[in-house]
Amino acid sequence: MSDFRVVIPARFASTRLPGKPLLRIAEKPLIQWVYESARRSRAIDVCIATDDDRIAEAAQSFGAPVVMTSISHQSGTDRIAEVARLKSWAEDQIIVNLQGDEPLMPPELIDQVAAVLAQHPTAQVATLAAKITSLQAMLDPNVVKVVTDLHQRALYFSRAPIPWHRDGAPAGLSSQRSFSGARRHIGIYAYRVGALVKLASNAPTQLEHFERLEQLRALEHGMDIRVGDSVALPGPDVNTAEDVARVALMLEP
Repeated sequence: MSDFRVVIPARFASTRLPGKPLLRIAEKPLIQWVYESARRSRAIDVCIATDDDRIAEAAQSFGAPVVMTSISHQSGTDRIAEVARLKSWAEDQIIVNLQGDEPLMPPELIDQVAAVLAQHPTAQVATLAAKITSLQAMLDPNVVKVVTDLHQRALYFSRAPIPWHRDGAPAGLSSQRSFSGARRHIGIYAYRVGALVKLASNAPTQLEHFERLEQLRALEHGMDIRVGDSVALPGPDVNTAEDVARVALMLEP
């Protein structure tokens, strides 16, 4: 597998959980759990990208390299693209974007998403998906769904239930009983630097605004996103106070 790097974007501002990267979970700040998971992967380098001195200070206290970035970034992708420019990484260098609120992301998934991109030289982005196992998940707008072509190129990502089984819902949306073939998106990405910089230079697109899904910007600009079937399932991410309590129980020694 080609060498790859991991960048963890982290910002202090959060609508639901201000200061989220620094929240203490099982005696460590959240961002430390994420960093330690990344360090257990095969990445040749892991760093934290932030615009906040408090996050930088915390990261340095547990030995994580930090890259200070602009306060103007609207997304983690934009932040990582700045890191790639500052580091002058080669255009074909593979970078994994590991979200800063994913303390239970298995290292094997970090390795896998990088490997998926490395295996497809014409692809610009790679990500992962897992089978949906319940009708509740299929209909949940917080569970992002993905459909692909026969070569595992992403066709669309949506919060809506796709693919839609017409014959499984004879009386409309609420009557749907089938979720066969549905896959949920796992929010970890690998990019080649050239594609990452290009993506970050483009303005948000209409579909991205509608669905609030940044990966749709890549699709709308014609990028080839390959989707791998995940070899493991990540634990829950951290978005609410309830998530903090749930994840703490899973991380307690």
